[in-house]
Formats: sequence, C-alpha cells, structure tokens
Amino acid sequence: MASSLPDNPSLDRLRAAARDLQRESGTALHAAQLAVARGYGFTGWPALVRYLHAVRDLAVDPTRVDEDGLDAADRFCAAGTLHYDDTDAPPRWQAAADVLQSDPTLVDRHVWAAATAHDPRALGRHLASRPGLADERGGPFGWTPLTYLAYSRVPVDRGEDEVLAAAGLLLDAGADADAGYLWRGMSTPFTVLTGVFGEGEQGPRRQPRHRCATALADLLLRRGAHPADQQTLYNRMFRPDDSHLHLLFTHGLADAGPSPWERRLGEAMETRPQMWRRQVRWAAEHGFADRLALFARHGIDVSGVDLVTPRFPDDPNARDDDGVTPLHHAAWDGDLDLVGALLDAGADPSAVDARFGTTPLQWAEHAYQDEAADLLRTRTTT
Repeated sequence: MASSLPDNPSLDRLRAAARDLQRESGTALHAAQLAVARGYGFTGWPALVRYLHAVRDLAVDPTRVDEDGLDAADRFCAAGTLHYDDTDAPPRWQAAADVLQSDPTLVDRHVWAAATAHDPRALGRHLASRPGLADERGGPFGWTPLTYLAYSRVPVDRGEDEVLAAAGLLLDAGADADAGYLWRGMSTPFTVLTGVFGEGEQGPRRQPRHRCATALADLLLRRGAHPADQQTLYNRMFRPDDSHLHLLFTHGLADAGPSPWERRLGEAMETRPQMWRRQVRWAAEHGFADRLALFARHGIDVSGVDLVTPRFPDDPNARDDDGVTPLHHAAWDGDLDLVGALLDAGADPSAVDARFGTTPLQWAEHAYQDEAADLLRTRTTT
C-alpha cells in the first residue's frame, strides 16, 4: 500500500501525534503509534520509522532552497533544473543559460554545474582529477551529477552526441543510473529516468521532457536503469503519447523484478498492481484506447474499466465540478483544433474558472501554450 504521508514528513511531528492520540484515547503508546502508522498506509510503527529515516537522507524540497544565498555555480544548477513546483518555466532556464554564457567558467567550479550544462569536456576534467565525483551528492539539492544532467532544462547549444557523451562519462565512472531523490519526502522516487522523461501536472511546456529524452532514456536503460519507474508513468499519463511506454516495455517493464527503490522503501511505495490499476483507469477515463491496447499486449490486466469515448461537448460553456469550461482545458493542453472548434461553437473566451478566477487565455499563458494563447487573443474581447 502506498504511503499517504504529507509533504516533508517529520518523525518528531508523528511522534507528537501518537502521544496526542494516546492522551485523547487513553490507550497505550504502542497502540496509538500503530494507529498513526496504519492511518498513513504502513503496517506498523517500525515500518513508518524506517521510511522516515530514508526520507531524512533522500528528501529534497527545491522550493525550500534559498537560491539568493547560493554561490554562482549552485545558483546556476538551481535555476537550470526542473523543480516540479510552480516555479518551473522556460524563462528561468533561459536565465540560467544567460548566466552561463556570461561566465563560462561556472562549469569548472564543480561537477554538478558541469552536469547541469551537459558539458562533456568539463565533466571529463572533473572526473580525471576525482573519479568518485561521478556518484557524489552535492550542489544546491544534494543530487548526484547524473541527476542534475537529467533534470537540466538549460537551453545550451549542445548536440545530442555531446549530451550522451556527458552522460556516458558519468556512467563509465560509476554513476548510478537509478539515482534519484524523494520529492518533499513523497514515497514515489523522482529518479534520473523521471527527470529525463519529464512532464507532469504542470503540463509539457512548464515541465518538458529532456530535449534528448528518447536517446538519453535508452542509454540509461541499457546501462542499468530500472524500467518500472512509477513517477515517470504518473508524469507521462496525462497525455495520449505512449512513446515512453514503448521504450520502457522494450526494456522489460511488464515483468521487471523489484527495483532498487522498491527494495529500499518497501511498503511505503505503491504496489505494482496499484501502479497498473491507476494507469489503466486513467487511460480508460480519458479515452486512450491505444494505451489500453498496448497494456493488454504486454499482459497488463485492463479488465473492469469502461473506455470513455471523447466527444465534443453539447454545451461548449458547460462547467465541471471546479467551474472550469472545456475551453480552459483545451487552452491548458494547447489543443489548437479543439480551441478553434469550441470558439466556433460559441465557447465564451472571457469565462473565468471558479477556483482561480482566470480565463482560458490566462490558462494558456500560465501553461506556456503560446500558440493557443495567440489564437485566444484574436478571439477575446477586452
């Protein structure tokens, strides 16, 4: 069963919660601890404590890092990588590229800056002096160099061959292809592969794939990265593209044994059946028939779900439970054909959603869906 702990969990806070429960209920402390542990999805208090010890060593919350207090090389690493929060955006990565252009010696300050810049020559110099740096944690987030390379979105002028050469140097020197971290202590690891495959809840423009995603992921998988990467499957499930699944299935996803992270975190992680059930349900509920067929071909159980066939809304201004119109969703997805069809059918481009009070144009702008934003501007009255 997957853990349901809050972000950045604290053993001290959970101990206090158990003591509070003990006082309120009059039970023994061990019974209160058991109740707290089971409430968060663990079989008992010892399993919860073991997980929290792992969190202490592996949890990273990029939002909590004070970038203004960092030195130049660390600031470059922080600005140039995906954080998986609402600061992810192309202007931040361009700013990192501008910093590097103004001071190219940043890559010589430390190995993590060289990795963020995808610079094979600088990495070669660092590793020649200290090969052990290939798997050493450091930089602003305490990541390994390969993790910075995977999560980097700095728009540097390097070809795919150079990017693969940089990753290859690190792997040849002993970098762990399964390295990663626990985002805000969450029990689904954000691995090197997670960073390469990219995407997520903020959309493909704010959390894009690595620009060499397919070739780099293939290299990592050939060099030992485990294909059952649960966070990758989650981040990439929102859109109908299945290229990540084809690659992962080619490298043994369907019948892969336990990953290093599953062995390390144990019951805190969701089980494989839970992982596949979530994937199957999402595909069915969003009309991804090709994905369901792909799952079935690889022996994944797709029974018990009904495929929802997408259809054009009868009312183009209908609102869902969050007060969001179809035009908002189409703008967020950057679906130009659907945006145009909805506008032609009478969708109101000035409608605001109930949660944020924002228009479809603002949704497109927030998601950096520039083409959809341009289309909406031509049809939005002020």
